[in-house]
Amino acid sequence: MFFFYKMGESMNTKNKTGKFRIIFRFLKGNIRFFVGTLLFSVLFTACNALIPQIVKYTADHILVLDGIPDGLNVRQTLLLAALLVAASAVLSGVFNYLSKMCLAKGSENFLKSIRDTLYHHTQYLPFSWHVKHQTGEIIQRCTSDVEVIRNFVCRQLPEVFRICFLIVLYLGIMFSMNVQITLAAAAFFPVIIGYSCYFYSRIGKRFQDADEAEGALSSTVQENLTGVRVVRAFGREKYEIDRFDEKNNAYSNLWVYLGKLMSVYWASGDLITNLQVLVVMVTGVVFAVNGQITLGEFMAFISYNASLTWPVRSLGRIISDMSKAGVSMERVVYILEAEEEDAAVKCEAKCTDRNENAENIAKKKKAGQSEATLDYKIPARTAEQTSEDSENKGCGEKQTLGPVSGMKPAMDGDICFRDVSFGYSPDHPVLKNINFTIPSGSTFAILGTTGSGKSTLVHLLNRLYDLPEDCGSITIGGTDIRDIDRQYLRQNIGMVLQEPFLFSRTIRENIGITKEKLLDEEIRHAAEIACVDESILHFTDGYDTIVGERGVTLSGGQKQRVAIARMLMKEAPILVFDDSLSAVDTETDNKIRKELKKEMEKATVIMISHRITSLMQADCIIVMDKGEIQQMGTHEELLHQEGPYKDIYEIQMNSDIRLMEGGAACE
Repeated sequence: MFFFYKMGESMNTKNKTGKFRIIFRFLKGNIRFFVGTLLFSVLFTACNALIPQIVKYTADHILVLDGIPDGLNVRQTLLLAALLVAASAVLSGVFNYLSKMCLAKGSENFLKSIRDTLYHHTQYLPFSWHVKHQTGEIIQRCTSDVEVIRNFVCRQLPEVFRICFLIVLYLGIMFSMNVQITLAAAAFFPVIIGYSCYFYSRIGKRFQDADEAEGALSSTVQENLTGVRVVRAFGREKYEIDRFDEKNNAYSNLWVYLGKLMSVYWASGDLITNLQVLVVMVTGVVFAVNGQITLGEFMAFISYNASLTWPVRSLGRIISDMSKAGVSMERVVYILEAEEEDAAVKCEAKCTDRNENAENIAKKKKAGQSEATLDYKIPARTAEQTSEDSENKGCGEKQTLGPVSGMKPAMDGDICFRDVSFGYSPDHPVLKNINFTIPSGSTFAILGTTGSGKSTLVHLLNRLYDLPEDCGSITIGGTDIRDIDRQYLRQNIGMVLQEPFLFSRTIRENIGITKEKLLDEEIRHAAEIACVDESILHFTDGYDTIVGERGVTLSGGQKQRVAIARMLMKEAPILVFDDSLSAVDTETDNKIRKELKKEMEKATVIMISHRITSLMQADCIIVMDKGEIQQMGTHEELLHQEGPYKDIYEIQMNSDIRLMEGGAACE
């Protein structure tokens, strides 16, 4: 049966439970800063609450009630009041400063913790997860969405606490002065808050749409800048501009619509707030005229009400950001909940059988009892054998995505593919019952048409995709690669891809990226083997030349040769060349292969190419088509067989002859 690899869930996360718990765990270690923020916010609010009381006391004693206290004149009373107000203001400023300092420290630590975790987590997510998701959208989630979360958790939640304390404190003071006026003022607060909650609950989906539109816009920009050479080469600037305008217009239209809705909210909110202020003022004046409150109490009421109105209004803004923060939390938690390569379900019980079997094979090899080397013409296995092996290796209905024991065996044994079948989707099986053995230290070549499954074999060998238990096995030296520590496996497999990725750093850094503290002589030696040293020295800055985004300053052949030099620094026992010399001429190709053969006599080499001249020296060649092995043998053996290899060889040889004849005619 074929295993159809599940590429991931939709980016629209359905399960929202636990998102707050996951995000708030990043507060650990910073609690003291947030406790300090809340404490100093309380003291800041309390100091501000003293000022209206000082004004009330001063107004009542000087202008209306008891007169000036004994031993004080008007000037002294006013001076004392001014000093008290100034002291309250200074203390308020100090506490506000301390609150902001604690908040800044805690919020930056919180932000750094999330970003560090996200970056580390994405480094270990399965290759299939990265294939499924656009880079620009992931970047947007790790930057913009994280900033929204930081703003909400670290700034607005403490502000909510301060506002709640302020409301309780101020309303308590107002109730102590006059219950009726306080009730008149407080009656509007539930209306303001309730209106805000209703409004923002209705537009939460719009914020999510805006975030997704921003992600699509970021992906478009990132893709265009990365492929700028292709855009220029094909004159597609106008098309790319139109494509960007489409995404940009969609994003802008969403925010214009949100802006209209927000304008309606703030305008209607202003109407309610101004009505509340009017009711408090009229009620206060009536009570003051009737002698039910003093002038000082009236002034204090107006001051407290003004101090309450805008914090209550700001709850609407915070509720707005709560809606956006909820969306951002879902988007970030989606990444955090994605399962890492080696964190998936691990098998127990029966899986130990396979480990024991691998260990027994290793012991036999040490004792000199090596298994007979399998001929490359492996007979098809019977259904009973396949079923029996599946039972021996099976893990119930669970799939093993991570290593069972993290084994780190010697990587110099034979590589064996047994009954390997694989597909990326239900409608597209890529590999069908693949069987072959690569003896240790040999050169193995794979020839095939585009989409025949050549690169998929390499992806499975390197565990970029994991082969399920019931879809065959891949072993190295008798050890199933699913039991080998993933990082250890990849460290021992050197790969050069057809389209190598180069970092926007110097050539020296790109070649030496696999190791630390490399000598210049080592880097130069690797470059000489890859036949790129001379080209590098032609650059003004030589090995210190910045290659640009994805190596844009280098030609295709230069990038491939730099990638080969980088792979050589790894000194891996298994080397894979995935059509990695397709951009160099035949003469350079042959020269590089001769140098590589001298340098890597003991390495097991897997070569994938469309060019038969690059493969003909291999110890064994397989020809693939539509996920199946059509032919297998040496170059000479395959030329004596009727089949696709001979046909391709004749086509390529005739093409080369015509090219040479054409060149001679031009001369």
